[in-house]
Amino acid sequence: MDRTERFYKIDQLLNARSVVPVKDFLEELGISLATFKRDIEYMRSRFNAPIEWDRGAGGYRLVRAGKAGPKYELPGLWFNAGEVYALLTMQHLISNLEPGILAPQLRQLNSRLRSLLDSSDHSVEEVERRIRILHVANRHFPAMYFEPVAKALLNRKRILIRYFARANGETSERTVSPQRLVHYRDNWYLDAWCHLRNDLRSFSMDGNAGRSGNRGPRARAGRGAGQRLRNIFRA
Repeated sequence: MDRTERFYKIDQLLNARSVVPVKDFLEELGISLATFKRDIEYMRSRFNAPIEWDRGAGGYRLVRAGKAGPKYELPGLWFNAGEVYALLTMQHLISNLEPGILAPQLRQLNSRLRSLLDSSDHSVEEVERRIRILHVANRHFPAMYFEPVAKALLNRKRILIRYFARANGETSERTVSPQRLVHYRDNWYLDAWCHLRNDLRSFSMDGNAGRSGNRGPRARAGRGAGQRLRNIFRA
């Protein structure tokens, strides 16, 4: 039983009985007296747990605090250590995808995960120091260009882009109907129906050389574009 699970077990025992002797805690939790005392102190300081030692009864009990006192509540969302590490790793992977499209939504989740991880046997700083994600051949581009493209994609709107082609050094304005955003080998690509070429094209997002803006009706790709995209991703 890891530390996070012990907190719930301690809380369960205290709520089920008026007074719980120390030996009962140690038997149920399978830990030493020193570890148990650290857990109790952590619950008091971090979760405002109203746990007190009752010398006369020879055990610990919960003190029902009044409305004016600090609220005691264990987090409603709780994971074991393995799940916390997996979620933190997933969050680290997502937050490092340029330009961090989910960063605002993940900020609160990340804060909760860090709090949970800090209550386990390893600090979040230790996990972050031990887990590294290295990007290879990552081409950066201004994040301001990503949001309008993503919105046009999800809203199925055409969008006007100014695109720089590295192959010939030319810049062109194009109206495209976004079909899919793809993160491939550390870089973002937009698969879209190009109304200039009347064909399905893949645009590197770092080649978006100017402001993008919604334009025209709902995006409609050419006939067979969906099947062609499926064929591309099966290859």
